[in-house]
Amino acid sequence: MTNDEFTSRAHQLVDWMGKYLRNVEQYPVKSTSKPGEIFSSLPAMPPLEGEDFDDIFRDFKEIIMPGITHWQSPDFFAYFPANSSPPSILAEMLTATLGAQCMIWETSPAAAELEERVMNWLRDSMGLPREFEGVIQDTASTAGLAAMLTAREKISGDKINEEGFSGQPVYRVYASTQTHSSIEKDVKIAGFGRRNLVKINVDEKDFSLDPVKLEKAVKEDIEKGYVPCCVIATVGTTGTVAIDPLKEIGEICSKYNIWLHVDAALAGTALLLPEYSWMIEGKEYIDSFVFNPHKWMFTNFDCSAYFVRDAGRLIRTFEILPEYLKTRTRGEVNDYRDWGIPLGRRFRALKLWFVIRSYGLEGLREKIRDHISYASWLAGQVNKHPEFELLAPVSLNTVCFRFRPKGKNEDELNVINEKLNHLLNDTGSIYLTHTKINGKYSLRMVTSQTNVKLDNVKKAWSLITTMKDDL
Repeated sequence: MTNDEFTSRAHQLVDWMGKYLRNVEQYPVKSTSKPGEIFSSLPAMPPLEGEDFDDIFRDFKEIIMPGITHWQSPDFFAYFPANSSPPSILAEMLTATLGAQCMIWETSPAAAELEERVMNWLRDSMGLPREFEGVIQDTASTAGLAAMLTAREKISGDKINEEGFSGQPVYRVYASTQTHSSIEKDVKIAGFGRRNLVKINVDEKDFSLDPVKLEKAVKEDIEKGYVPCCVIATVGTTGTVAIDPLKEIGEICSKYNIWLHVDAALAGTALLLPEYSWMIEGKEYIDSFVFNPHKWMFTNFDCSAYFVRDAGRLIRTFEILPEYLKTRTRGEVNDYRDWGIPLGRRFRALKLWFVIRSYGLEGLREKIRDHISYASWLAGQVNKHPEFELLAPVSLNTVCFRFRPKGKNEDELNVINEKLNHLLNDTGSIYLTHTKINGKYSLRMVTSQTNVKLDNVKKAWSLITTMKDDL
């Protein structure tokens, strides 16, 4: 493809992209493809000769697009927001064009210095401690692993990196029963072993980690000869968006010399709102903190903002210095390949910079407040309806509720709500997912897609209350 051909095709694709974003509501939100349908539509062998771009793009539209679930539809209420925005998309186009490998300052000084500046913007705008330093990771899962590995090296005096776990005591990691599943994966990868993840029961009303039960578990482990290493507190659990009490948890961590990592992947963006600063009361105890701009800050996946109180400790955990990476600027600048697991790094800071500058802090805050108000409106409708009930408190952007017709036992209600969920999704008009809360099947509706409006939420509620009659 010549440069002239590239330019012509780029204009063609951008025109299609603009039409897609304009008309995304016209697609079925959830793909209606059957398992194997896309796979069987693709040739078994790759072409020997290059194919015409028109043929490739036609197959994209005819084969690939029917298998896409449209996360950018304002009628997408499932899982969690995985938001994009026009400024972020444009920045991604530039990132792909530059093709920069941003592993150290020397390989692209602008990438390293922009990342440092943008992370400082976020830290200060969200009210995080000034001594925190930030780095962009790919996901909160990776950030959680980085936190555990750093905590592991701190508690072992850097011995495990050098000698392995042989001869070391049993280290324990603590998290609530509502904590994201990635923490369990991280515990395995970090070498602690799944059995050494201690899951702490939660408050019966708001599903937050119970500090009393946490301290009891820590004391019992110390009596057994185990070494408490790390606590994972969550600001916005995936299931119910519960907010763990950081101050009480932090006091326990300080008392017993335990690393405190805060996973705010879903809800952390709300810290841009001054009225939500209560979520990190006790921030003086936090050792590491992560939130995902690629969830609720309108930035394309992947972009996870990870902050640490002691960047030197983080770097010592991960740094490796082969000859080909030695530079004259080492020690004067941030070489971010030493701040996490991968050597290779994308220029993620560019899209975050575009988003923050395009919306401004007040523009971001306005959208976040709107999303929270939509969830509040929906919760009010559920509360007023005689056949629906809330199953968890609503503090941010997620509403957990169920259809509860009279005369049905819990097992029957679970079956009915699962059927309702599938009926709704099969319409193609909206997409909801579910969770289970104390064994109860809950419809779970997240009102924070980038372009969602109250009209979309009202349409979804109307469909829900109408389709219940088809059960």
